[in-house]
Amino acid sequence: MVDAEGDPSRRHVTVIGAGIIGICCALYLQHDGHPVTVIDWQAPGEGCSKGNMGIFAIDHCVPNATPDILAEVPGMLFDPLGPLTLRWSYLPSIAPWLLRFVRASFRDRIEPISVALHRMNSHAMEAYQPLIQRAGAAGMVRKSGWLMVYESASAFEKAKRIKIGLRQRRGVRVEILDVGSLREHEPALNPKIEHGVLFPDVAQCTDPHRFVSVLAEDFLRNGGGILKERVTGFTLGERGPKEVRTDSASHEVDLLVLAAGAYSREMAKQLGSKIPLDTERGYHNMLPDPNVQLGMPVVSGDLHCAITPMEGGLRVGGSVEFAGLHAPPNYARADKLLTVARRILPGLNDSGASQWMGCRPSLPDSLPVISRSPCYSSVYFAFGHGQLGLTNAAVTGKLIAEMVAGRDTTIDVTPYGADRFWLT
Repeated sequence: MVDAEGDPSRRHVTVIGAGIIGICCALYLQHDGHPVTVIDWQAPGEGCSKGNMGIFAIDHCVPNATPDILAEVPGMLFDPLGPLTLRWSYLPSIAPWLLRFVRASFRDRIEPISVALHRMNSHAMEAYQPLIQRAGAAGMVRKSGWLMVYESASAFEKAKRIKIGLRQRRGVRVEILDVGSLREHEPALNPKIEHGVLFPDVAQCTDPHRFVSVLAEDFLRNGGGILKERVTGFTLGERGPKEVRTDSASHEVDLLVLAAGAYSREMAKQLGSKIPLDTERGYHNMLPDPNVQLGMPVVSGDLHCAITPMEGGLRVGGSVEFAGLHAPPNYARADKLLTVARRILPGLNDSGASQWMGCRPSLPDSLPVISRSPCYSSVYFAFGHGQLGLTNAAVTGKLIAEMVAGRDTTIDVTPYGADRFWLT
């Protein structure tokens, strides 16, 4: 298929997924001159993109699996309201993922994974700039920095050895704060919090849902199409998918980008690739009248809770729950986050809080899949960003557009290949 003017370099691209990753892919492909259609059963940004904590975490080059985390996991899993938990009925399904997670925590893997995360992060904000400028979205992004805080001296010392140490080895700017400096930055913090780290180069999005919507509106203004339909399957030919089937129609396919977040695994399987993708279910509370002010996001390293100032108040979120895509939410986990947040900010008012649960697409080695399909040259994968979806959406879109065009990519995409799992 070529475009209406017969230019073979301008091929129609179908993007599955209207979250922040899919919309950024669509925008970069559109900017290259390709006609682009996005398909999703939800409106832009209504999935996991809607409820994230709004931090462009360019500092975050620490794998989810490290030896210290692995040592804590068994105790966490037995606490149904702890920062990490597993619904035991889901254990048979996630067991292969957990085995890969354990392998990724070995010391020989940590540094390469950290380097690969940092490479993406180092281009994240630069890749966003043209998208933000064209969409008129600059007012929703501010360079605020963010604070990681600790009550426990032992937890702080452990963080310095691993979480902070990895960042420093990657060249991330880090400022260790004493008690006085902490209070200068955030007077509302509990006096028991005596240890803190400032990451001054981090930016924040003040309304992630509206941010995705504004980017999507720019995509539509420039001739893109968005279909609100649920993808049910594909009609495959020798060279790849010929059609995308949805709950209401079939659509001819030329090039396909799969960017459906946590829903990507089954579609990738239908396209010939078995990717060990699972979901980290996260929760948040939105507090419309919090009674305290924060100048930047605050994340408690030992209490496992994040608090972010946003346009509509304060967002309190965190936690990881392994329960799959379809189990009902356990909002007692969101209630527990409020209890923790009141400990961090003693003056917090949580009346009128609304609660949310979303599914982060997670791969066991903490790296996304950003690659051409190992099976079909007309298919590209862009999913599995875990907690860095907002951060790395634009650089992912840029990389996908470069691959489609056959240009040299901004960074080496080998670490993000779908074939790294040796499963096809």
